[in-house]
Amino acid sequence: MEAAPGGSPRPAAQAPAPQPEARTPQPRALEPRAPQPRSDRRASRLSFCTKVCYGIGGVPNQVASSATAFYLQLFLLDVAQIPAAQVSLVLLGGKVSGAAADPVAGYLISRSRRTGSGRLMPWVLGCMPFIALAYFFLWYLPPFTNLRGLWYMAFYCLFQAVSTFFQVPYTALTMLLTPSPRERDSATAYRMTLEMAGTLLGAAAHGLIVAGAHGPHRCEDAESPGPGAVSPNATCLYSIAAAVVAVTYPVCGGFLCLGVKERPDPSAPASSRGMSFLAGLGLTVRHPPYLKLVICFLFISAAVQVEQSYLVLFCTHASELHDHVQSLVLTILVSAVLSTPLWEWFLQRFGKKVSAFGIIVMVPFVILLAAVPMAPVAYVVAFVSGVSIAVSLLLPWSMLPDVVDDFQLQHQHGPGIETIFYSSYVFFTKLSGAGALGISTLSLEFAGYKAGACQQAEQVVVTLKVLIGAVPTCMILTGLCILMVGPGPKVPSQDAARQLSLRRRTSYSLAAS
Repeated sequence: MEAAPGGSPRPAAQAPAPQPEARTPQPRALEPRAPQPRSDRRASRLSFCTKVCYGIGGVPNQVASSATAFYLQLFLLDVAQIPAAQVSLVLLGGKVSGAAADPVAGYLISRSRRTGSGRLMPWVLGCMPFIALAYFFLWYLPPFTNLRGLWYMAFYCLFQAVSTFFQVPYTALTMLLTPSPRERDSATAYRMTLEMAGTLLGAAAHGLIVAGAHGPHRCEDAESPGPGAVSPNATCLYSIAAAVVAVTYPVCGGFLCLGVKERPDPSAPASSRGMSFLAGLGLTVRHPPYLKLVICFLFISAAVQVEQSYLVLFCTHASELHDHVQSLVLTILVSAVLSTPLWEWFLQRFGKKVSAFGIIVMVPFVILLAAVPMAPVAYVVAFVSGVSIAVSLLLPWSMLPDVVDDFQLQHQHGPGIETIFYSSYVFFTKLSGAGALGISTLSLEFAGYKAGACQQAEQVVVTLKVLIGAVPTCMILTGLCILMVGPGPKVPSQDAARQLSLRRRTSYSLAAS
C-alpha cells in the first residue's frame, strides 16, 4: 500500500508535464476574448462628431416635411386657389405614393450590394438632389389654371416618394452605425434633437418669408369673399422660401457624407438571397411587439399630422389668431426642441412605456383651444403640444430598434432585416396619415369651404374646431389604449443583448477582415 503512494508521486510528477501542454491552448483561446469586450466597447462607441453629423443629415427632410405640414394646405387653398376637393386628392395621393414607395424602397435597398461608401449611404445621398427639385416645384405657381391640381399632385407624389427612398435607408442606418443598443439610442436622440432644431429654423425661415403673403389688411373687405385675398407677390415669396429649404439638402448631405461611416453588413447579401422582401414583411407583421407598435402609432402619428395641418387654417379662418400664426408655430417647435433631451433622459430613467403618457398631455389643451380660441390659451396649447409632439416622434424610433433586436433573437436573422422593419413601419404610418388628411380635407369641401375667401361659413368654422380638437383627441386615446393593453415592445435582457451584440460584433469583425 505504501508502494502505491510511493510510486504515485512519480507519475504525478510526470502528470504536470503534459498538463501545461493541455493548458497552453486555453490561454490562446481566452487571450483574444479577454481584451475583446473592452476594445469592442471602444470600437462600438460613436464619437460626438459622428452623432452630430448623422443628425444633421436628416435635417433637410424634416424641414421640408414640417413646412408642408404647416403651410402646404394653406398654400393650395388660398394661393393656388384649388378647390378643397382637389386639395384632398392632392394630399391623399401624395401620402399614398409615399406609403407605396416604402415597400419598394425596402425591397430594392435590401437587395442592393455594398459599395465603397456602404449599402445604405448611396441611397441617402443619391436621393437628396431629386428631393430638392421636387420640393421647389411643389411651391411654384404654374401659369395655367385648369391643370394646377394635376401639377401639384404630380410633384407632391414625387416629393413623397423620393423622400421615402431617403428616409428608409437613413433611419435604418442607425442599426449599422454601432452594435451597441445604448449608442444607437444616443444616436437616435441626437438625430431627433437636430432634426427638430433644423425644423425650427426651417419653419421659422419659411414662415417669416411667406408672412407677407397673408396680410390681414387684405381681408378688410369681408363682404367680397372672392379670390383676391392673396398678395400679388405671394407666389414669389413662396418660391423664395422653397429655394431656401431646397439649398439645405446639398449642405447637410455634405456633413453626413464626411462625418458618418457605415459599418460593414455582411449578412445583408446573404439575407437578401435567402429571404425575399415579401417573406420578410410577412414575418415582421406577425411579430406581436412590432404589430402593437405599428397599430399604436398609426393613430398617434395621424393625430399629430392632423393637428399640424389644421392649426394654421384654424387660426386663419376659425379664430382671431391670424396675427399669431408664425409665433404659435415657432412656440410649438421651440418647445419640441427643448423637451427632446428631457424626454430622452426620462425615457432611459423611467422606461419607454411610461414615457408614452407624455403624449396625452396635449389632449385637454387642444379641446380648450377649440372651445376658447384666445391668444393666451393658444400659446399655452402650442407649448404643451410641442412637448407632446416631441415624445410622440422620439418614442417609436427608440422602440423600433428594441423590436428589431427581439425579432433577431427569436428568428436568428442578420442585421439586414432592419430595412424591412423600418420601411414597413413608415409605410403604415404614412398610409394612416393619408387617410386622415384626405378624409378631413374632404370634410371641408362638404362644409362649404371657399378657396381664397376672407370669411368662411359657420359650418367651416365648426368643422375646423372638430378637426383641431376632437379628432386628434380620439386618435391619441385610441393609440395609447392599444399600447398599454397587454405586453408591449420590451428591451432585451442583459444576457440577450450581450448575445446579440456579440453576434453583431463577430459579423462586423469578420466583414472587416
